[in-house]
Amino acid sequence: MNKDQDLMDSAPKPVPTRSETALFLIAALVAIYAVSQFLRNSIGVIANDLARELDLSATQTGLLSSAFFFSFAAVQIPIGILIDRYGPKRTMLATAVLTVLGTVLFALAPSASLLIAARVLMGLGCSTFFMAPLVIYARRFSPERFAGLTSLQMGLANVGTLAATAPLAASAAAFGWRASFLAVAVLTVAIVLLIVFLVPRDSATDRPKETWGAAFRGVMAALKVPSFWPVFFMHLATYGCFVSVIGLWAGPWLSDVHGADLATRGNVLLLGASAQIGGMLLWGAMDRFWGSYKKPVLIGSTVTILLLAVLVFVPLPQPWATLWFVPFGLFVAYTPILTSHGKSLFPSVLTGRGITLMNIGTMGGAFLSQSVTGMLIDLVGRSEQGLYRPEGYRLVFGALATALLLSLIFYVRAIDPHPSRYATKS
Repeated sequence: MNKDQDLMDSAPKPVPTRSETALFLIAALVAIYAVSQFLRNSIGVIANDLARELDLSATQTGLLSSAFFFSFAAVQIPIGILIDRYGPKRTMLATAVLTVLGTVLFALAPSASLLIAARVLMGLGCSTFFMAPLVIYARRFSPERFAGLTSLQMGLANVGTLAATAPLAASAAAFGWRASFLAVAVLTVAIVLLIVFLVPRDSATDRPKETWGAAFRGVMAALKVPSFWPVFFMHLATYGCFVSVIGLWAGPWLSDVHGADLATRGNVLLLGASAQIGGMLLWGAMDRFWGSYKKPVLIGSTVTILLLAVLVFVPLPQPWATLWFVPFGLFVAYTPILTSHGKSLFPSVLTGRGITLMNIGTMGGAFLSQSVTGMLIDLVGRSEQGLYRPEGYRLVFGALATALLLSLIFYVRAIDPHPSRYATKS
């Protein structure tokens, strides 16, 4: 009890951010997260080209894409401690070096093994680009603004997801995918320099005075927070659905089942990614509209499950297959509310570790879903024309829907500590 009280007493107090500097702060943090969004989703539109150039199986393609998420998830606990102990800006800048190195290696790699190693470096480098900005927001803005800022961070940074669709397809066609990734490495360096000058430096008063032993006890305390596991498993399934579809298999599905070329695949994925951005900005305010974190998540996830079921049971023709990506992007975009739900469970001193633990679910789920779905497609095999069979893709969509449904059943039991619920009672 005393240890828990010590944690609460050492909680950092929010530091107000002046309105005239808030725009630059948010713009810099959104830009670095957009790099992460681009890199994690960049395999989908060029997957067929990589497979042909390096003779990759579906399992290898899934591993290539999911390696980013594996390394990202694997370091979340130490990253959370580092953010709380040394500050979000300092930690973020240190990992950005790995992002640049990984992107350059990816552009120059001559083999599948080195491509996978590069993806591991990318994941390690980008591992702070989401949670470090959220900790900065939590420490410098009022709690009532956190959900809206999370929505902005996730929604606007998805310009990186957009760039990984039609723009990447066009760049790969014009200059090659290797030159395209070298250009991304240069852009990342420029964004890092902006962060150095635009984001306020970490203040010693922002950080709790903890020993390393106390820091790890904080991790264990976060794991014991009421409703941690129901919300964690919802994180595990939700983002995995989106990134396995838009970030990996939608491109091959459009090519193998509907005969779409590179430009068409890029345009369709752009449509779905654009819908997700609009959805994130829309869902970001839904917790205040409903006075609840759970209700919007329940609605969005239920519709997402039904949309995935459509691809399992209905052989959509090309025009309808294209339109399907619009509602899918809109309804799977409830992640800002889910993130806010997770953050609300933790005392402020555990914010960094709490967010990163939830991110283990988010990114770990993406790794599991992409790697397992690659195995499922290989299990069904190829057609006589050398294309992956429609049955394999239906198995993928069905597996994603089932995982989300099971997580949703568990999530129903979570508490809903939305501020408006307590305001109403008082």
